[in-house]
Amino acid sequence: MPDTNGLILIGKISGTHGIKGQVRIVPYSGDAGSITSLRRLFLSAPHGKFESFEIADAVEHKKRALVRLRGLDDIDQALPLVGREVYIRRDQLPELPEGEFYWHDLMGIAVMTEEGENLGEIADILATGGNDVYVVKSGEREYLIPATTDVVLEVDLDNRKMVVRPLEGLLDL
Repeated sequence: MPDTNGLILIGKISGTHGIKGQVRIVPYSGDAGSITSLRRLFLSAPHGKFESFEIADAVEHKKRALVRLRGLDDIDQALPLVGREVYIRRDQLPELPEGEFYWHDLMGIAVMTEEGENLGEIADILATGGNDVYVVKSGEREYLIPATTDVVLEVDLDNRKMVVRPLEGLLDL
């Protein structure tokens, strides 16, 4: 795993598109528009390094981003990039409305009930369509916490803590 130097993983190059050097990027957020609006991205490279590329143009196509990187003009130049992970700087992310959070900010934060019971840490987040679900792990124990306002009472990113009011039966074995 390369040292990300504060970069945020947003996707992966899954292939090339056409013969003029375009690459196809699978966005991990599911939103290809978040990639097509960028002007620069960083690609993982061998030995834990990163390469910076300016985006010449980008369009959304079938839930993927088709991106032409400045300086890559044919498929032979783009092929070696297939399989590389795509990163951006944090300052490239748009501000979110109050009460919304980026997944990478929530990963690893402590989750506790309003009574103070420690449930563990957020290990994964599932996008279910209706609402996200936080996968909270503590040792071998795992809880699935719906990301709804009636369950999640407080998110304190500064102190890396989330307070929840579990639905009846949610914590039962």
